[in-house]
Formats: sequence, structure tokens, C-alpha cells
Amino acid sequence: MGLHISQLPHAVKNKLGLKDPVHKQFWAQIGSKNPIYFRSSWEYYYAIFLEQLRTEGKIIDWKHEPKCFWFENIKRGVRSYLPDFCVTHLNGDEEWAEVKGYYDSKSKTKMKRMAKYYPKIKIRLVGTEWFKKNLKACKALESIFVIKN
Repeated sequence: MGLHISQLPHAVKNKLGLKDPVHKQFWAQIGSKNPIYFRSSWEYYYAIFLEQLRTEGKIIDWKHEPKCFWFENIKRGVRSYLPDFCVTHLNGDEEWAEVKGYYDSKSKTKMKRMAKYYPKIKIRLVGTEWFKKNLKACKALESIFVIKN
């Protein structure tokens, strides 16, 4: 049985040159939405982007983590998937979005199981390339859409 890095004594971590992983999870309120618990800054900035689309009338609405999809016949491992966003387009179609900085084996398994169990669900992967193109613009919108407490 292994230890997580956060369970090691500080003296041991310092001697080995290890640092605790930084989890940038936080609450924020975007537009008129209730406060949302974001698991990453990329999720947060993508929410700002979606709010801009909503206010411009380019989408009907967006929601953060509104539904968990269960893989009923799976007994071990990845048994469910909670997409980051659901976007309702002007024609009423729903599109799900997953914000990912890296695509690990667990993420790949979730996508494969989604394709098998929910073949009609569309999932957009929003990753590094999207953020290279759009992060600066999203940061510029932050002062417009983020409610400060």
C-alpha cells in the first residue's frame, strides 16, 4: 500500500525535493448563475467563454456538471462520468464539453464507455489547443462576467 505525497512528513518531502500537488479548485459566480465549484482555472475560463456566447444570443444556455452518466453494467473501475459542461444550442440540441489539460487512461476509458452506453451524446473535448487560441480573450472577459463577493 503506497502513500500519497501529501501524507509524507514535511522533512521527508523537503529532503527529497518534493512538493504537494497544487489543486486549483475554487468557487466563482459567473453572470447570473449560482456560485459554481470549478475544479480548474480552465473550467472557469471556459465558463466565462460560454457566458459570453449566451449573452450574445449564440447559445440558449450552459450548465456546469449538471448530470452524471452511469455505466450500469460495469462492476469495477470507471463506473460513471460527470462531464464539465452541457451547452444548449439555439436549435435545442445539447452538446457536452469536457475541459482537459491532459488525456489520461481513465479519461480515455470514460470516453470509450460513453460511446458504448450513450452513443447519441455529443462530447466536445476542450484542451490545450483551444486554450492557446482563446485564453487571452477569456481573461479579458473576466471583469465583465465574474461576480466578486
